[in-house]
Amino acid sequence: MIEVKTRESIKFPYMDKPVVLYRLENGHTIAIAYKSGKLVNVSTWIKTGSINEDDSITGISHFLEHLMFKGTKKYPAGEFDKILEAKGAIVNAATWKDYTFYYVTLPQGENNENLAQAIEMHADMMLNPLLPEEEIGAVFDPENPDVEEKRERFVVIEEIRMRDDNHWTKTYDEVNNLMYKVHPYKRDVIGTAEVIAAVPQQTIMDYYKNWYTPENMCTIVVGEVEPDEVFELVRKNFVFPETRKTQKAEYEQEPEQNEVRLVEKSKKDINTGFLILGFHGPKPRELKDNICVDILSNVLGEGKSSRMYQNLIEKQEEQIFTVVGTTQYEFREGNIFLVQANFIPEKKEQALELVKQEIAKVCENYIDEIELKKAKKRLKAGFAEESETVSDIGELIGHSLTVCDDMSCHVNYLGVLETITQEDVLQAAKKYLDLNKVSISALVPEA
Repeated sequence: MIEVKTRESIKFPYMDKPVVLYRLENGHTIAIAYKSGKLVNVSTWIKTGSINEDDSITGISHFLEHLMFKGTKKYPAGEFDKILEAKGAIVNAATWKDYTFYYVTLPQGENNENLAQAIEMHADMMLNPLLPEEEIGAVFDPENPDVEEKRERFVVIEEIRMRDDNHWTKTYDEVNNLMYKVHPYKRDVIGTAEVIAAVPQQTIMDYYKNWYTPENMCTIVVGEVEPDEVFELVRKNFVFPETRKTQKAEYEQEPEQNEVRLVEKSKKDINTGFLILGFHGPKPRELKDNICVDILSNVLGEGKSSRMYQNLIEKQEEQIFTVVGTTQYEFREGNIFLVQANFIPEKKEQALELVKQEIAKVCENYIDEIELKKAKKRLKAGFAEESETVSDIGELIGHSLTVCDDMSCHVNYLGVLETITQEDVLQAAKKYLDLNKVSISALVPEA
C-alpha cells in the first residue's frame, strides 16, 4: 500500500472541523472534509483541461470526460450511473481550462454502505476506463453527420453546435480569442467538430495515461465522516494499475496586452446586442490583488445595487441596457475580469461609451467607504454560502487544490479581505482595468 507522505489539518472558514489533507508518496492528494448531514460527496479533480491541448487535439479533455463513463472491465457502460442513481445519487462531471472533475453525491447509507460503494466504483472509473471504440463511434464528416449509430462523437459535436447557437457563448469566445494569441487558454474547452469527429481512440488513451496520474489527481470526500477511516477507504481503492508520471507541460506565456482590441460580429436571428469587455487580471495566488478585483466586481456590476445596474439601467431616462454585470474568472495562469451587457442595437456606441465611463470612474477615484464595507460583507456571505452543501465544499476544495495548488488562498482570504483599503482597490483598478488594454467583443443583429 502506498505510504502517506504528509497529513495535515487545515481550518477552513465556516466549517465545524478542519479539512484533513493527505499527500501520498505517489503524489495522489486526498482531502476529507466533515459536513454534518445524510449526504456525502465524492469527487476527483485532475489537473488538466484545455490548457494541455494543441490544435490537433483541441477538445480532447472534454471528450475524454464523456468517455470516462463508458465502462470498465468490472462495470460495463451504463452500470456506473444505473447502480448509483438507484441509491439516489447525482453523478456528473465537468471540464474547464485548468481541470477536469468527476463527482458523485448520494445518501451516506447505513454504516457508510453507500459511501463505500461509491468510492469503490468511482475509483474503478478513474483508474480503469476502457474508452471502447464502439462507444466512441466511427469517424465521420462533421459537415455531413449522417451516421447510423449516434455514439459519443456525435453527442459532443451536437454540444458544439448548440454552443454555436448560444449568443453569450459566441460573444465570450470572441473576446477570449482577442485576449489570448499564444497561450493555450486561447482554445475553446469544447474543441472543434473537425477534431472530435476524427481523433483516434489511441490518441485519447495516450492523453488519459499522461495526465490522469496520481500526482495529477486530487480525491475529495465530504460528509459526516471520520477522516482517517474514509481516507483508508480511498487509499485502498485507488491502486493505480501502473506507475505513470505526468509529462509536465511548459506553456508559451502571453505577451502583455498594450492596445485596445475590438471585434464585432453580426447574426441574423437576434434582436438585441451582446457586449463583453475583457481585462487580464492577477493570478489566483496573488491574493491581495485577487480580492481587490473581487471587490471591484461587487461594486461595479454584481446585483441591483451595483453601480452599473443603478447608473445604466435604473437611472437612465431612455432604455439602453437590459442586462449589465461583471465577474472575475479564476485561471491558474492568470484571471480575467469581464463586463457583460445586453443593449439596444441602435444604441451600440452609446452603450459602449457608458460602460467605459463606469470603468473609468473606479480607476480615477476611490470607491467610498460604504461601498467597500458592503462589498466585504457580500464576499463574506458568499464564503459562508460555499460551505452549506457537501457538493459546494467539494468544489471549493477541488478548485483550491487544482487552480491554486493548495488551500492557502481560501484559508487566508477572509483575513486579507479585512485589510483591504480604498487605496488598495484604486491601485488594483488602475493596474487591471486599464481601458487602453481592453478587449471588446460585440454581437449585433445583422442589418
